[in-house]
Order: sequence, then structure tokens, then C-alpha cells
Amino acid sequence: MVSKKKASAAVDVVKTAPLKNKEYEKELRRMHVELVKLQQWVVSKGLKVCIVFEGRDGAGKGGTIKAITERVSPRVFRVVALPAPTDKEKSQLYFQRYVPHLPSAGEIVIFDRSWYNRAGVERVMGFCTPDQVEKFLDGAPIIEKAMVDAGIILLKYWLEVTPKEQERRLRDRINDGRKTWKLSPMDIKSFKLWDEYTVARDAMFSATDTAWAPWFVARSEDKKRVRLNVISHLLSQIPYKTLPIEEVKLPRRKIGKTKPADYPFRYIAERF
Repeated sequence: MVSKKKASAAVDVVKTAPLKNKEYEKELRRMHVELVKLQQWVVSKGLKVCIVFEGRDGAGKGGTIKAITERVSPRVFRVVALPAPTDKEKSQLYFQRYVPHLPSAGEIVIFDRSWYNRAGVERVMGFCTPDQVEKFLDGAPIIEKAMVDAGIILLKYWLEVTPKEQERRLRDRINDGRKTWKLSPMDIKSFKLWDEYTVARDAMFSATDTAWAPWFVARSEDKKRVRLNVISHLLSQIPYKTLPIEEVKLPRRKIGKTKPADYPFRYIAERF
């Protein structure tokens, strides 16, 4: 008989062991099929879905969003990643720049960082005053309640990463030429402010984790696992059904009756 202690340890090993590529690709493919079904349902029923992704730098937001959207239509799954606000936008009502990007009927909008910039990056980096943060935390639940009352399905995800894994990923961005574009001066400045981000995160959760717009936390140490876990949870949060699909048959076509033009096409060099 296996002791409870050993059994628990075995479970921990299973949970933390790296997910094999074959298993990951199999599950991701299955979930992509379900995401296409969800897409068709959202369009058919005119649903409005808004998904917010937040987390520290290097938490895996971009990779998770890419895993969600790589097999669906960008006209339905729309990703919003706003740049730093302009001087004009800074003078506006804080939520004003985000409102035009909210979903219309038949859309799923994914925010790669959102209005919660004020509760995180802006607060920690000193881009806003404590009073502005307080007003944001007081107002965000009210705005989100209005969104939900207007028929928007609002899902908020926080990807949680450990200091060790975050450092590994940031160093990888420095050393891997394919990832240097991911590294911003802000990443470097915020790297030493782990505790400050923790305080900001906890205050944000305390003020904005509501019954109508709760926060869902996903551990993101394993990139493959967090992508599958988030997609699985997302699919469970939006009731949908498989819509009937008409049988498609390719028509017969005739090839060879038209002589191709004798044109000097500029073919690219076939080096591979």
C-alpha cells in the first residue's frame, strides 16, 4: 500500500512534470476545434465576449493569447494591445480609450493588458498618483457591472509566475535573438519591483474581484499547461452548442483547356 505522503508526492510530480509536445499538440488541436465551435456560436447568437489578460512581465500572456487565436478568425477573435496613451488620451476620462474596443455583437475581444494598467504598471512605475489609483479601484467594479448589465460576457485572467521563472524568461529574451523584441525598457525597470507589484496585485484583487466580474488565476510556470488550462476554462465559461454544418462538395472543374501565358514569372530562389 502506498503511503499518503508518497501518493501526494507522486501527484505533485505529475502536476509539475513538463508536458510532452505530443500530448500538448493533441489537446491543443482538440481545443482549437472547440474554439471554432464557440466562434460559430458567438456569431450566430450575437454574443459579446470580453477577455482580459493581466500578469507580471514574462507571465505568458502573449503566448496564451496566441494559442487561443491561432486557429480562429481575427474578425471574430479580436486582440487589443494598446500602446502608451497619447497626451490627448491622458486628458480623457481614464476608461474612455478602452470603450471603443469593447465587443459588438458576434465578437470576442481579448485585451493583452487592459484598463488594469492603472492598478499595475502605472501605479508601480509612478505614472499616476495614489489618488488616481484609488479612484480607479473604486470605479472599475462599477464600469464592469455596467458592461455585464449591457450583455457583455466578461472574463478576467491573471497569469501567476514565480520570481525564478520570470527571471529565466526575461534572460531568455535578452539572449535569444528571436525574442529581443519582447523586451522593453519597462521590463528592465520593473524587474527589481517584485514586491511593489505584489502589493499592487493584492490591492487590485481586493477591490475588483466581484461576483459579476471575478478574477481567475492561472499558474503559468509551464507555458503549455497554462495555455491548455486557460482555454479549457474559457470554453467552460461560455455555454455553446455545436451548430449544424452543411455538407460541402467541391464542384467539378476543367483544367488544361486554357493555355498559360508565356510570362517571365520572377520565381524566388528555392534554397530549401
